[in-house]
Amino acid sequence: MLTLPTTDNRLEPYRLTGEALTPRAPRVPLTRTAFAAAHVVSDPLRERDPWVGSPAVDWDNTLKFRHWLWDQGLGLAEAMDTAQRGMGVDWPTAKELIERTMKEAKAHPMKPRVACGAGTDQVPLEDLKTTDDILKAYQEQMEAIEAAGGQVIIMASRAFPAIGAGPDDYATVYGKLLDQASSPVILHWLGDMFDPALKGYWGSSDVAAASDAVLSIIESNPAKVDGIKISLLDQAHEEAFRARLPDGVRLYTGDDFNYAELIEGDGTQYSHALLGAFAAIAPVASQALEALAEGDRDTYHRLFAPTVPLSREIFKAPTRFYKAGIAFLAWLNDAQSHFIMPGGFQSSREITHYAEVFRLADRSRLLSKPDVAVERMALLLRLHGIG
Repeated sequence: MLTLPTTDNRLEPYRLTGEALTPRAPRVPLTRTAFAAAHVVSDPLRERDPWVGSPAVDWDNTLKFRHWLWDQGLGLAEAMDTAQRGMGVDWPTAKELIERTMKEAKAHPMKPRVACGAGTDQVPLEDLKTTDDILKAYQEQMEAIEAAGGQVIIMASRAFPAIGAGPDDYATVYGKLLDQASSPVILHWLGDMFDPALKGYWGSSDVAAASDAVLSIIESNPAKVDGIKISLLDQAHEEAFRARLPDGVRLYTGDDFNYAELIEGDGTQYSHALLGAFAAIAPVASQALEALAEGDRDTYHRLFAPTVPLSREIFKAPTRFYKAGIAFLAWLNDAQSHFIMPGGFQSSREITHYAEVFRLADRSRLLSKPDVAVERMALLLRLHGIG
């Protein structure tokens, strides 16, 4: 029995009620590509001045979590915003992360698919003054990813909105990047609810105009675009956008609220997944996608339904702090021995949030080691003067 705080400033008793799933690999091949976007943890013994300079990454725990995802049949989206790119993790750290991860992935028995984020963050934003500057920064990171053996995700760059880039500027830079890529890449449309500095991406704050702009880029280079990840938290927009994609170009949903319906599809089209939420709900995600592959839609929805309130809590405003909830769940499930994050990011959410994530994770059948989860939640509560 735990005593958990509530959002209305009360303390109430809570006993685990869920029947947790056992993390395992799928029994059948999945019919949807599923990338879980993973986070990074810092070494509590080596971290110094966590708000200054490069983090002291805890490589053992960071890579342990990736194996936990791979063992459940999920692919990995590496070095993305989930991994605090631009929010504690710099490019030298991200590059090492990509190289270490790719080495581990190649040796893993399931040969997991790994896609890695290429951005422009190795160059200070104030030095990215032209589209040529942006292009060169992207090219450097893309080359490093391909050298390591990863698939490229061209991440959204804050540099474009910072210089007031218009649709033609995006078309020029992305066109050259796609020409350079040795294999099809994944594009990345991240809404400003995740990063306010990305407002007006693709050259317009009007979503319809922005959609036209990026679709024009894809239509000019369909053989070089594996797909596009869209994280706008707008199901209707994603469905309409998905219907306009050229044949063979995938829509990777980044909608951490409406993923179940989008991945299932409308009978004609469906989305694949590139989600931070899947790192939080990996056992459910794996086994729900298994059910979908087996044609068991009832089980698919029964598994996913309780995770929606959990995901909404993890990704509540300010949405960019969602990474803390994912790391917290990794700790509760013993996929990592702590959740100390670069920049002290674990402090970006309050104890009432962590208590609610604990409750909702239990109801979602996600606390796969109940005794460990209770012990660690109790420890966190005591650190906050509760219990």
